[in-house]
Amino acid sequence: MIADVKKTAEQKMQKSIESLKHEFAKVRTGRAHTGLLDQIVVEYYGNPTPLNQVANVTAIDARTLGVQPYEKKMLQAIEKAIRTSDLGLNPASQGEMLRVPMPALTEERRRDLTKVVKHEAETARVAVRNVRRDAMTHLKDMLKKKEVSEDDERRAQDDVQKMTDRYIAEIDKLFQQKESDLMAM
Repeated sequence: MIADVKKTAEQKMQKSIESLKHEFAKVRTGRAHTGLLDQIVVEYYGNPTPLNQVANVTAIDARTLGVQPYEKKMLQAIEKAIRTSDLGLNPASQGEMLRVPMPALTEERRRDLTKVVKHEAETARVAVRNVRRDAMTHLKDMLKKKEVSEDDERRAQDDVQKMTDRYIAEIDKLFQQKESDLMAM
């Protein structure tokens, strides 16, 4: 039973790390990558639809993305969606394709992006701590119901704390890497 609690906690903490990596991928570092446009939603026949379901997104070069709509009439809707997103991008129509150049990052924009990254890292830390709290509560409940001994419960709490410390350290490491990526240009 204790093993199940620890395994569940570990899986949830790992999901928090994966979520953080996904969020960090959205924050651009001046280089063009297709994941940058993943969160953009386009109106498609009255339904909000992710951009990657109505167009093919490719990296043309290190500073330019190409967006090729599957339907020609979607070009304006996609252009509008990219322009109105909070990414600060200005797409240019080129026949049946959109070119999305990545503007150079200013020092002020880098600081803003660093704040965003810091907030995402803190959100991940909170998520990991919440998983720890839930696991500890579950272990205490098991002790109250006399399903485990006090020694086993104490050892399991120590293991959960060590696991938490390990994942928090990993979050800090990911944050440091992303921060240095943002500032080193």
